[in-house]
Amino acid sequence: MKHLLIQVIDKVATVTLNRPDVRNAFNDEVIVEMTTAFNALGARADVRCIVLAASGTAFCAGADLNWMRSMADYSREQNLADAGRLAAMMHAVYVCPKPTIARIQGDVYAGGTGLVAACDIAVSSDAAHYCLSETRLGLVPSTISPYVIRAMGARAAHRYFLSAERFTAAEAWRIGFVHEVVTAAELDGKVAEVVHSLVNAGPEAVKACKKLVQDVVGKDITPELVQMTVASIADVRVSPEGREGLQSFLEKRKPNWLPKLDA
Repeated sequence: MKHLLIQVIDKVATVTLNRPDVRNAFNDEVIVEMTTAFNALGARADVRCIVLAASGTAFCAGADLNWMRSMADYSREQNLADAGRLAAMMHAVYVCPKPTIARIQGDVYAGGTGLVAACDIAVSSDAAHYCLSETRLGLVPSTISPYVIRAMGARAAHRYFLSAERFTAAEAWRIGFVHEVVTAAELDGKVAEVVHSLVNAGPEAVKACKKLVQDVVGKDITPELVQMTVASIADVRVSPEGREGLQSFLEKRKPNWLPKLDA
């Protein structure tokens, strides 16, 4: 791909945004490549986890300025199509059946915050800063809002969506937008630690858990929701992986989904 580096090693895929000269800002080409990459990696049996990383000093600065200039005279219909493609990219990351980790080594602005929020887990360098900068340009963070609001909560979104204030990694952690904040020297080690946990968990269980969170979040606890959760655990218990996991626990052995070197 032109703007992404993709590597798969030991069941872990790393997708690296590789436009450091423009702070990894995205344009229409990046959007297509990202959507294609996450759809493809999500379908691969040899991939158990995906790390979203970036080259250079910034993680993602949002939309490319040249791309934004080209959109200045778009009609409403053209804007609908363009926003639809951006929304499809965010959704592809969010619903990817493989667990996803954002490795955040630098600043995250505007649409970049959507990519972080769409990932399941976010690990940030303490040097990174965050900003939902859209209102400074008279715009709104509409397409990323479903993911960002889920990640930081409505109360924090009220402040940072409206004010477009820049905030630190420590603040991102405080409001729950990222899960871990470490030094730059510790970043790869912490990401590797999380990757190890994900790769050693039952792959079908991880996939089911990801969907479970998405299905349950924000829902009222109705009889229908309760019944859905009952059916979910029943289905997992009778699945081959569920039976193997329980049997291996009772027999005090490693389950068969672990790498052979761990057996």
